[in-house]
Amino acid sequence: MDAGADVCVVSVHKMGAGFEQGSVFHLQGDLVDATRLSACADLLMTTSPNVMVYPALDGWRRQMAEHGHDLFSAELELADYLRGRLAEIPDVKVLHDELLGAEASCDLDTTQILMDISATATSGYQAADWLREHQHIDLGMSDHRRVLATMSFADDKLTADRLVDAMTQWRQAATTFERPPAIQLPSPEELQLETVCLPRDAFFGPTEMVPAADAAGRVAAEQITPYPPGIPAVVPGERLNDAVIDYLRSGVEAGMTLPDPADQSAQQFRVVA
Repeated sequence: MDAGADVCVVSVHKMGAGFEQGSVFHLQGDLVDATRLSACADLLMTTSPNVMVYPALDGWRRQMAEHGHDLFSAELELADYLRGRLAEIPDVKVLHDELLGAEASCDLDTTQILMDISATATSGYQAADWLREHQHIDLGMSDHRRVLATMSFADDKLTADRLVDAMTQWRQAATTFERPPAIQLPSPEELQLETVCLPRDAFFGPTEMVPAADAAGRVAAEQITPYPPGIPAVVPGERLNDAVIDYLRSGVEAGMTLPDPADQSAQQFRVVA
């Protein structure tokens, strides 16, 4: 908003430690009509919201107004300490400003600690599973070569050192891991699937399930969202290609999660009949 946006949405359940589903609009200036914005939100919102979300939002707002500067200053200082400690672990690369200036990026949230562990010859999926099972630590996100530790102002040196200790023990254990399956990553151009019909027509029309080997060239009738990054690779109405199919199948074999397709193993795809 300080950069001049007229309206934005903040997920308080992420940065503000609020309840899940708690998000707020920030509005300034006179280009966006507040009444119309509220009416648009009402089109999508439930008429029976969880009332606990609302007092949690008010509590967050008061906490940020009274203590936000001190809380986040301490969090940023702790994040710098934690980044330095994690960077000392062999073959763990703590990413910093490598992506700044590329595409739409302009700055870095240092409380999101992204680590490239590909030099260990193990995957982020393996690391996340090991940390959950042996250290009772859940990471913010993991993929075939990275893990993400998400901090909040609730963290302190105790939780930071616990993560460092857990990652150090994981690094020692990782020498015994089996080499993970490779993911066949498509190019950005191959990810841009051709839209051949309206999503509603593909989704609500006659459909059938076909084996992955026969799915290329067919029109998808479902959404497929690999997590991470949690962005759809396929939406209804797009024509499937071999590159995306191979990406999804190899990703599942390596540990990727597909929460939304009919067949979450990516052995079959729902397509327009």
